[in-house]
Amino acid sequence: MLRLSKKTLLALEAVVDVAYNARPDPVQSKEITKRQGIPQRYLEQVMQQLVREGVLKGVRGPRGGYRLARERRRITVGEIVRIVGAMEAADDARDEAKQAAREARSAGMSANGASNGAASGTGHNSGDVPASNGGNGSAGGSPLGEQVVRPMWDAFQAEMMEKLEAITIEDLCREAETKNIRPAQQVGMDFTI
Repeated sequence: MLRLSKKTLLALEAVVDVAYNARPDPVQSKEITKRQGIPQRYLEQVMQQLVREGVLKGVRGPRGGYRLARERRRITVGEIVRIVGAMEAADDARDEAKQAAREARSAGMSANGASNGAASGTGHNSGDVPASNGGNGSAGGSPLGEQVVRPMWDAFQAEMMEKLEAITIEDLCREAETKNIRPAQQVGMDFTI
């Protein structure tokens, strides 16, 4: 089953929370994390990225927090998914670079005084996979993967993003209203006389 990452779901929920609850005051991240049941530091990184990308606006001060940077109808679910996806891709690339550096240091330490497979004439790299990728000219993919599976997946993702671009934060706020979810400032209010 296809799943959105936890970070993406939290970002979507946070933006809807801000849109739904930021009247008249901004929504503080501690309020969002309390409602979502997550650590504040986990959400703060995503919120700051949404501020940098122009989805949210940070408000400083003792009653500060977050507001939408644009109207609810001008922010789409697809935009938030793309922002968090790019953030996660950058995190993955950074993690891969760190891992490669660790492996290079480790290989450098173990190579001191030891011979590798190429020097001993085995003709293979350090793993069980031959150094060649089978002559298909692609970096680590088979013709089936490159010409059949990836195009299918890319088309599916494009279709999914098109659908997510059609859903606005306004749509989600209206959905919350139809489900009788009250904004935070109204929860606990009693208007009986």
